[in-house]
Amino acid sequence: MRRLRQQRNGHLYLGIEAGGTRTSVLLADEEGKSVSSFCTGPAVLSLMSDRDLQWHLRGVADRLPQTPSAIGIGMAGARSDSDKERLRRVASRIWPAVPCVATNDLETALAAAPQRKMPIARVLVLSGTGSCCFGRAPDGRTAKVGGRGHVIGDRASACDIGLRALRAVMADLDHRGKLGPLGVAILNALLFTEPEQLIAWSVQAAKTEIASLAVTVFATAAKGDALSKRILADAATMLAEDACACAHQLMPNNRDPVEFVLNGGVILNNPGFQRDVSRRLKKAWPSARITPLVESSVLGAVTLARQVAVARGAAPSAPHEIAAEWVLPAPIADMAVLTASPTEKRNPRSMKLDQMPLAHGIELMLAEDAHLTLAIRAERKNIQRVIAEVVKAFQTGGRLFYVGAGTSGRLGVLDASEIPPTFRAPREQVQGIIAGGRQALWSAVEGAEDDVQAGASAIRNRSVGAEDVVIGIAASGRTPFVWGALREAKKRQAFTVLLCFNPAMRVAARKLTDASWRPEIMITPDVGPEILTGSTRLKSGTATKLVLNMITTLAMTKVGKVISNLMVDLNPSNVKLRDRAVRIIAELTGCSREESKAALVQSGWIVKKAYESRRKNKA
Repeated sequence: MRRLRQQRNGHLYLGIEAGGTRTSVLLADEEGKSVSSFCTGPAVLSLMSDRDLQWHLRGVADRLPQTPSAIGIGMAGARSDSDKERLRRVASRIWPAVPCVATNDLETALAAAPQRKMPIARVLVLSGTGSCCFGRAPDGRTAKVGGRGHVIGDRASACDIGLRALRAVMADLDHRGKLGPLGVAILNALLFTEPEQLIAWSVQAAKTEIASLAVTVFATAAKGDALSKRILADAATMLAEDACACAHQLMPNNRDPVEFVLNGGVILNNPGFQRDVSRRLKKAWPSARITPLVESSVLGAVTLARQVAVARGAAPSAPHEIAAEWVLPAPIADMAVLTASPTEKRNPRSMKLDQMPLAHGIELMLAEDAHLTLAIRAERKNIQRVIAEVVKAFQTGGRLFYVGAGTSGRLGVLDASEIPPTFRAPREQVQGIIAGGRQALWSAVEGAEDDVQAGASAIRNRSVGAEDVVIGIAASGRTPFVWGALREAKKRQAFTVLLCFNPAMRVAARKLTDASWRPEIMITPDVGPEILTGSTRLKSGTATKLVLNMITTLAMTKVGKVISNLMVDLNPSNVKLRDRAVRIIAELTGCSREESKAALVQSGWIVKKAYESRRKNKA
């Protein structure tokens, strides 16, 4: 049982700041004095399930002497609005009815800086194990530069400095034939005896191990080593560049006042480096104010908690907040529409599925699947219109996009992946977009399907335009990720389609007052309730595959990828497909297998080219 007691007098504000190294906790009173403070294990939202997160926060709650009046949480990995909502939702299970603002650790660090009487644009310049620049303008607009991890981002972080040092040391060894002071110091720090030992170590070393080499670089630079000084000078230049780029997104002119808040061990623990970064910032942004962050970032979480308490539950604007028009419209968001979906109803024929003999279960599933073609046939006019639009797109250089979450997203990706080998089409011609990205192909990504803005962002990132077709796939018809993608696609004048198995969604769409949310065509076969209630990977999934098969197969046929019923543009990439290619040429031209194979070899195994060559020879 949790040892939480309501305080009798005054208010207490709980700040939690969590990252990959640790979680800092501070419970403070109205005057900002600490009532309880401690650290616990690391927590990164993107690496945790809801269950993991709940146990982590419960562990924090169990150590508190009293229940807080409000909570501020900044956690690494809380990137999107759906991430923050997920964090807030789990926190509400631990502290029911307690106002909570949930955001990322960048916001809490920025909130920890001393407050100004006059509003000013602020940019957090963070360099620790990783690095990032995050800014907020007085009007609430935000900007972010960097922070994408040590492989493709984190410029001028401890990890980046360590990696650059390793590369510089090995290049120095190759050029001069011996190690310089930095190389010797690195060998000593790692207890190695030979430079070649760095190879195997560097491949397997964790991010934090590589980052620890930054200490060695700073130490040798302090002793006057030119190579170390150059590495640190380059790091200071990059950090100042990123900070100014972040500031420019908020303020167009470098004469506008901006406060650069410096944070992270690399900057705060190395005065010389801090001076160098500050000097470069001042040079690039003459009106800059430079403020090293003295207070712990967890104080920023407490500040956010106090703000949310004052606002009586209304959290301050969060980074990348979705504007009002990107909130899922009420007719679509209404859970009554989901309740009305056949996919959510119980199938009367499978009420005793758990007791049914296997033979009866097989017959039942086959009987249910037999109804799919009738349901899809009822939508054939709409399907025909969509295919015609896809043909038009292919003929004018456009593309087809499938957008979905879960099973629907996987089926879209699957169909897209089959197009290049089947029709020798470029990979970009048919593309699948799944909520949550690659990981969602084999495992669930918490909250990904509920992010409207992420769907819109995915469409922007693929540069969708007026010549493209975007098909959103959602069994229930309600998936926010899909609706965000369709709306953004329509704004970009692409042809938009919703494929779902909930006829009630048509009625909901007619209620939309903003036409930009309404797709051009809705395909809504009524496949009835699933055998296993709500499991849309069954009939809905099968029906999805049938419809996608029709769209791409018939569209590719109409653009000349098929002659008779033969795939004359397949990619013969293996033994089986090469044998099929030989048979295709033989059947179309009447040539022998030997002649057909010779024509294919001559054409570079391009089937259509070989066919046209043989046809001309016969003519």
